[in-house]
Amino acid sequence: MSFYKELRRYNWEEVRRSIYRKTPAEVERALGKDWPDLEDFKALLAPAADAFLEPMAQQSAALTRRRFGRTMQLYLPLYLSNFCENRCVYCGFSGSNPIRRKVLNEEEILAEVRTIKQEPFRHLLLVTGEAPQKAGTAYLEQVLRLLQPAFSQLSLEVQPLDTSDYARLAEARLHAVYVYQETYNEATYPQYHPFGRKANFRYRLETPDRLGAAGIRKVGLGTLIGLEDWRTEAWFTALHLQYLRRRYWQSRYSLSFPRLRPFAGEGFQPRVLTNERDLTQLICAYRLFDADVELSLSTRERPAYRDGVVPLGITALSAGSKTGPGAYSGNHELEQFAVNDERSPREVAEMLRRQGFEPVWKDWEPCLQQAATI
Repeated sequence: MSFYKELRRYNWEEVRRSIYRKTPAEVERALGKDWPDLEDFKALLAPAADAFLEPMAQQSAALTRRRFGRTMQLYLPLYLSNFCENRCVYCGFSGSNPIRRKVLNEEEILAEVRTIKQEPFRHLLLVTGEAPQKAGTAYLEQVLRLLQPAFSQLSLEVQPLDTSDYARLAEARLHAVYVYQETYNEATYPQYHPFGRKANFRYRLETPDRLGAAGIRKVGLGTLIGLEDWRTEAWFTALHLQYLRRRYWQSRYSLSFPRLRPFAGEGFQPRVLTNERDLTQLICAYRLFDADVELSLSTRERPAYRDGVVPLGITALSAGSKTGPGAYSGNHELEQFAVNDERSPREVAEMLRRQGFEPVWKDWEPCLQQAATI
């Protein structure tokens, strides 16, 4: 059994139509439930829920404060490589994009760390393009062991790996893995991923199954907002989350909201436009559906929006992000996409304090997780 078999039980277009048929009465009924189910989640995602955004936001904010308190995790991505064998049409790292390529060596990684450690970060997200021959399991294991003395927790956002690879990296104290399906629409997936290992829809989809089997502590899910209908994508993401919670209950889960941003290359344009109000509805709907899931918002979004949505359900923010290998120590030519919030980590932390939040510079300690459920 894997999530692929679960996914095949549903038809994308039928789910989409069901969401768009939801009525205001069904939205109100969903808002009145302590434990909304997947059918209620459709109502919270529906166009009909737009008129209820204010009560959704109020409930989402209250639920988040009860579950997570007034803390906000801050993290930083460190890009190790921009080599990629895939040809994703929306990404600056695409193998067909004629940009300069780089894999950081040990000395270059330590140069990045010296700059990063000028800030209080203790949680680092390690990112690569998808090119196992350039930055595969052995390289990632080496980097994890190199950085262990400097950081409390290390996470990965890299190419999908086999279960045995994840188990090996877990031995090197890997904390979390973030793997985004990009789209759950199997019919259109090849249009965005025409070449490379990422073209294998099923292998990518089953990555969280392999993570759960390997005992990885936290698994991050998400889709690329702008490829397909965001409401339908969100419902299938929630289906995936619910499946994983039942099967791999020992792991924690997080959701991210990457929206397409400008990048070097041919300039793929989003097929489906989403505005900030849509994104706010999506964040609140997820929180009302799952009180325990961690919700992360990146520097893809503009500062004023991030400041405004922080109290409504977000539990983690990136801050001071650079999106290319070597960028923290001065190389800004190799970025994957343009960031929108260019404030320093300390500026973001000060914004949080003004709103009554306490910045947390590493992922939640297990003891805090246990205490929050008592």
